[in-house]
Amino acid sequence: MDFLRPASWEEALAAKAEHPTAVPIAGGTDVMVEINFDHRRPEYLLDLNRVELLREYEVGEENVRLGASVPYTRIMENLRAELPGLALASHTVASPQIRNRGGVGGNLGTASPAGDAHPALLAAGAEVEVESVRGSRFIPIDAFYTGVKRNALEPDELIKTVHIKKADGPQQYSKVGTRNAMVIAVCAFGLALHPETRTVRTGIGSAAPTPIRAKEAEAFLNAALEEGGFWDNGKIITPSIAKQFADLCSGAANPIDDVRGTAKYRRHAVGIMARRQLGWTWEQYRGTGRTLEGAA
Repeated sequence: MDFLRPASWEEALAAKAEHPTAVPIAGGTDVMVEINFDHRRPEYLLDLNRVELLREYEVGEENVRLGASVPYTRIMENLRAELPGLALASHTVASPQIRNRGGVGGNLGTASPAGDAHPALLAAGAEVEVESVRGSRFIPIDAFYTGVKRNALEPDELIKTVHIKKADGPQQYSKVGTRNAMVIAVCAFGLALHPETRTVRTGIGSAAPTPIRAKEAEAFLNAALEEGGFWDNGKIITPSIAKQFADLCSGAANPIDDVRGTAKYRRHAVGIMARRQLGWTWEQYRGTGRTLEGAA
């Protein structure tokens, strides 16, 4: 196994163009596990730790530009207001040591359905900026996951930046695991309210071959909130709406039975998380002062 260690982003792109099978490594929290257990033996490792560009982030007027190697710890400490869902997800990643090393780019590159960041990125509506010596392009998060541990990257492309709209409403994230730390998710769920567009987005992890959204549930809830005037009047969402939303989220899951949990349990847990997060986010929305005068 050869080790490539570029000193700049341009050198990294050139190395990836010359060696398309090279596996990028920054935090190494996914790749090194596979190598240590001899599940993977790449011909080349492409070490990106000297590429400062990947460890930078920028908060703009509307979006956060998040470098692929920004550690989860920095997201938790510095971007909690702008990216609350991703900050909550970052808290659930493994251990403090791994949170200090791992970043969102690693989750995206591995594209495991159990990756902790995916539900939050789906719910927020992120875009992934990738680049090669041929140029750069933006991939909407919904189009990024193409199969089990597969993504939309071309062989010569590297993940550069994740562009995420700053939260304009409450966001939540929950993860079910067999213990509190150092655990792969049995299932996970993310929810984001977007009051500016009067829409709700979801993200489901570890309950389908890829990370997915519960689009039918979103469509139902968007219609129910609009028809009932909830965005304006700030009323409490009725139990029947919450239950239907949760049932549709549960139905969107397509899980398997494995050593961490059964398919039946995963579907049930997704529904529970969806109902709870809807309650939490809506209560937060009602208390932010965003609702019109006369709200409850």
